[in-house]
Amino acid sequence: MKLMAQLTGAPPTATRKTLSGIPVEPVYGPEDVRGLEPPPPGEFPYTRGIHQTMYRGRLWTMRQFSGFATPEETNRRYRYLLSQGQTGLSVAFDLPTLMGYDADHPTSEGEVGKCGVSICSLEDMEILFREIPLSDVTVSMTINSPAPIIWAMYLVVAEKQGVDWARVSGTLQNDILKEYIAQKEYIYPPRPSMRLVTDVIEYSTQHVPRFNPIPPRGCDNR
Repeated sequence: MKLMAQLTGAPPTATRKTLSGIPVEPVYGPEDVRGLEPPPPGEFPYTRGIHQTMYRGRLWTMRQFSGFATPEETNRRYRYLLSQGQTGLSVAFDLPTLMGYDADHPTSEGEVGKCGVSICSLEDMEILFREIPLSDVTVSMTINSPAPIIWAMYLVVAEKQGVDWARVSGTLQNDILKEYIAQKEYIYPPRPSMRLVTDVIEYSTQHVPRFNPIPPRGCDNR
């Protein structure tokens, strides 16, 4: 408590609140949950997890955040990782892609293929996932501002592979508020940005039910 007071500048007995204005007590005990009967694991609203046996019955997907240089080079890396037992992919995009620029745009100079793979077109996305069955491999994509476009390319690649979108599974970062709060890689003003985010969520629930259209976060994930 003393450490918390030093960090926050507030006395130990002061009432603290979350960013949503919800009071946070210093300590919670049995009396705070008296009368609550949470459902068993695997049942709505999933307060105890989405699987009945949790990770004893199904391990979480192992992914290495990876992506660099050209789609060809990153594709070779992905196929290697999968051959070594990795069960999913996590795509790192380069800065021009994150900001919605093509690789040949003057602003992209010096940043193409660094800290992530360069994706400018549907052909690039096809190369990125060449010989990778999107019906079996789940893919996480760390992309926010251009997320709807990148995701659309991804779905077209799955379609060209003959994969039913109902079988496509993965995660799209798609959290534009994180860009305004932390990394600052936003393109559009907040209102139209949020409209794109919610459009993706709505489309996913209707057409790609196994895909996670957004995992909200407050900072960049790896």
